[in-house]
Amino acid sequence: MFDHSLAEPLPSAAVRVGENHVLPLTTFGDLRVLIDSDVAMRSHVSRMVSGCFAVLRQLRSIRHSVFDSVFHSLVLVVSLVMPRLDYCNATLAGLSASQLSQLQSVLNAATRLIHRSSRYEHVTPMLRDLHWLRSQEHIDFKLAVPTYRCLHGLAPRYLSD
Repeated sequence: MFDHSLAEPLPSAAVRVGENHVLPLTTFGDLRVLIDSDVAMRSHVSRMVSGCFAVLRQLRSIRHSVFDSVFHSLVLVVSLVMPRLDYCNATLAGLSASQLSQLQSVLNAATRLIHRSSRYEHVTPMLRDLHWLRSQEHIDFKLAVPTYRCLHGLAPRYLSD
């Protein structure tokens, strides 16, 4: 597992290219994954969490306008929030505890929205009821599946080699 805290930051001084001085970026994005110059993933986690909470606020605003059966089908929450948390989350291995707690807060808020519970109710039984993993467990699972497939000859050759 990659330890983000041990990564050395990239140089921040201007680089001369021909007659021009070019300042390096502090954050680089590729495939909707933001990577900080120190590889700490702060920008990515921050953007992902704020996007998820924006969707949850929109869902909360329509919560009272739809039948419980419609809302409990989880189509809204699962299709709008979970893919944001699930996308490329194997790159989040080794995150700090504070960043993991930010990701977990999104799952907790989505769970409470589905169950119509208050923020003071314990969320673990509700997560179990939905069959959702905690953030760290989800990241570990995303890393374990390809590893299992590689070890048992079920992965593509480019991975298993």
